[in-house]
Amino acid sequence: MSASSAFHDTFGHGAAGGYGKSLPRASFGKAASPKGAASGRGSRPKQAPLRLTRRGRFVFFGVPLILLAALILSLGGFLNAPAKASESASELSVTPTVSVTVQPGESLWAIAGTVAPERDPRDVVADIVQLNNLDAARVRPGQTLFVPVK
Repeated sequence: MSASSAFHDTFGHGAAGGYGKSLPRASFGKAASPKGAASGRGSRPKQAPLRLTRRGRFVFFGVPLILLAALILSLGGFLNAPAKASESASELSVTPTVSVTVQPGESLWAIAGTVAPERDPRDVVADIVQLNNLDAARVRPGQTLFVPVK
């Protein structure tokens, strides 16, 4: 390869020395086709690599991660749910309770200590709240409560 043809291949100069002037293909041989032009073999020009924007990265990675986290939390709640009461009615047991009317100045703590002095008052208060579907451990005078006896 001569220095002239190497220069031509590198910078695209024609044999006459000008840019863009083309000579017949036979005079250049295989090196005559300009770079990036499609050859007869069906080659495609190179594409730029895929670049994701910040929003694209969030959509591509963030949305599936959020959905996966929601699925895991849902399954975790389902698997940690309290067990059902029993398989049949014969296995059910009734909690013995007494009905107590709240007096002025009386609290759940005092009622728990009166009804079940042998048990921890915190457990009895929790049972009273659960049995009566109370939102909080506050009661009003005159309110009737079901209190567990055992």
